[in-house]
Amino acid sequence: MDHLKREGLGMTSQRTRNRLIQRLREEGIESEQVLDVMASTPRHLFLDEALSVRAYEDTSLPIGYGQTISQPYIVARMTELLLSRAKSLHRVLEVGTGSGYQTAILARLVDQLYSVERIGPLLDKARRRLRELELYNVEVKLSSGGFGWPEKGPFDAILAAAAPASIPAELKQQLAPNGVLVIPVGSDSQYLHLVTRREDSDQFDVERLEAVRFVPLLGGVVR
Repeated sequence: MDHLKREGLGMTSQRTRNRLIQRLREEGIESEQVLDVMASTPRHLFLDEALSVRAYEDTSLPIGYGQTISQPYIVARMTELLLSRAKSLHRVLEVGTGSGYQTAILARLVDQLYSVERIGPLLDKARRRLRELELYNVEVKLSSGGFGWPEKGPFDAILAAAAPASIPAELKQQLAPNGVLVIPVGSDSQYLHLVTRREDSDQFDVERLEAVRFVPLLGGVVR
């Protein structure tokens, strides 16, 4: 993946990226695997040119259509949770492709990634960026996110990048035995949740983690 490391260094120096990685370490991200992938993934490519100079700040930024590219800390935290808790990362679902940044991080850490997005123009841009970065283990689809992608399941892990008011039953049912779901939940106040399927039963263990702020998980598609 050396081409990822070289991509766009004229625009944002490796020093700038390294500062972000150091900040993520200070905020408690421990997975070297996650930090390495984030250090070599060009976040500025996932933003409009006017905002690209802010790409390596630890903040969420607008990408149009009322959506945002997630704060790097949250991307790292959710990815680290998946890596540490999932028994396997063979088939993984992402709900909310958005700019494709979280998608690009996950694609370099899992075998096969499926990603759904409800806003067509965002999905088209994300698809182009993933192709540009030669990430070919990703399938994307225009779809209402809360329903996941049942035809491609069951999934070893699911990561949701938008917040429903409560955990969607459809997503829980798409988990493989011992599969994990990392999802922000809530409307006024939101918390990151980790849901684990007990073996192949219809019982799920739910852990509430830290407070977060995500755009709401909405139904319907925008073409």
